[in-house]
Amino acid sequence: MGSISIWHWVIVLLIVLLIFGTKKLRNIGSDLGGAVKGFKDGMKGGEEEKREPPSAITSTGTTIEGEIKEKQKS
Repeated sequence: MGSISIWHWVIVLLIVLLIFGTKKLRNIGSDLGGAVKGFKDGMKGGEEEKREPPSAITSTGTTIEGEIKEKQKS
């Protein structure tokens, strides 16, 4: 009587599905998965930066051409 059986969990799951709907639960799951993936990538990125010596960083050497014009006051 004091323990929760599998049938109690099934009933709770059905109630949650009825309240929130499957689409909202799917969105919550994908958002949570994306957050965990971003966290893992951030942790890996920090380790990779520590391993590389500062001399290994290179620039791409791109040049942006443009023309500077004065602002006209109206």
